[in-house]
Amino acid sequence: MPVNEDIKASGNGQDAGASAPRASGEQGWTFRGYQLNAAEFNTAMVHLYRGEIQRQNTWRNRLDATTNWAIITAGAGISFALSDPTHHHGVLLVNMGLILIFLTIEARRYRYFELFSYRVRLLETDLFAAMLVPPFHPSADWAETLATSLLRPRFPISTWEALGRRLRRNYAAILLTLFIVWLFKNYSQPYPADSSAEFIRRASIGPISGESVLGAVLVFALALTLLALVTLNLQDASGEVLAQHRVFNRLRIGTHRRPGAGAPMSRTGAWQRPSGHREEYMTMIISEKGHAVAEQVMQELGRGVTALHGEGMYTQKPREVLMCALTETEIESLKRAVHEVDPQGFIIVMPAAEIAGRGFMPLDDDEKINPNPFSGSR
Repeated sequence: MPVNEDIKASGNGQDAGASAPRASGEQGWTFRGYQLNAAEFNTAMVHLYRGEIQRQNTWRNRLDATTNWAIITAGAGISFALSDPTHHHGVLLVNMGLILIFLTIEARRYRYFELFSYRVRLLETDLFAAMLVPPFHPSADWAETLATSLLRPRFPISTWEALGRRLRRNYAAILLTLFIVWLFKNYSQPYPADSSAEFIRRASIGPISGESVLGAVLVFALALTLLALVTLNLQDASGEVLAQHRVFNRLRIGTHRRPGAGAPMSRTGAWQRPSGHREEYMTMIISEKGHAVAEQVMQELGRGVTALHGEGMYTQKPREVLMCALTETEIESLKRAVHEVDPQGFIIVMPAAEIAGRGFMPLDDDEKINPNPFSGSR
């Protein structure tokens, strides 16, 4: 466990967004006023991991339940359709529609399953796996990425990927079975069709002609086949076990390698982790109490502040314009810190395409390979 000391910042000559200077203090994890020692932090992470595993298992069971509904419905539909040689030709088509509804339900559930798998994967790659291979070096952005997922959950995979993956895994076999049984019933019951015209006539459902029914079924089958094929390259699912070349070439997953003895890159100790670009912002604070506001921000958030001297054109009064780079989870803390010192302060929040440097993504290539795990920790 690293040493994160109490924050003591003075002046405002640091780069905007860099971690504020820290004085010596008790070993522990200091985060926005809360200080945890190593045992408390590890206990909290273990409880979080157990909770996310439980949620993942819950949604895994829901996925299995939806598949069971589809299998039972298909089996019941086949039994009912084949029980009467002269009727019930359309039951199998209705059954296919029900299976498609189950597919959409399961895709939605699969996206929730992947959300919790994503968090579990972050903990496994950057906390537990990092502990097993000294020195302890999680990725520089893992804590912020995990915190962002907890504060503002977003599905890590798209609906199309979820539909395609569940279709290929389970529902293609169920639908193909129904399609084959439907063709068999049309051909063989009540007696084998002796011509294509007879086969087409049997495919009719009420006032809908056989040609229309056959055309609709073929379009339906073609659409599902295209869905299964087109979504093959959508592989953002962190809960899946994928071939290495597919993972590292197609997924947004970085290959992190630990430094070996006498070599900048070790061939052992490589692991994969889901990487998500955390939202980063450049903030500008306009206040008549610039020094006090900067002190408050550096103490509470641990971020550096750069002061620019400005002038209010309406009031003709000098004002301090403070620049500070922050991540998504720190915006509300910044607002509270400014309001405590200057309720009349003015804050502008601007999205940043990329912020590199101390406290954010490192500038040096060596740091990218072996990043400081707690760079920018507060």
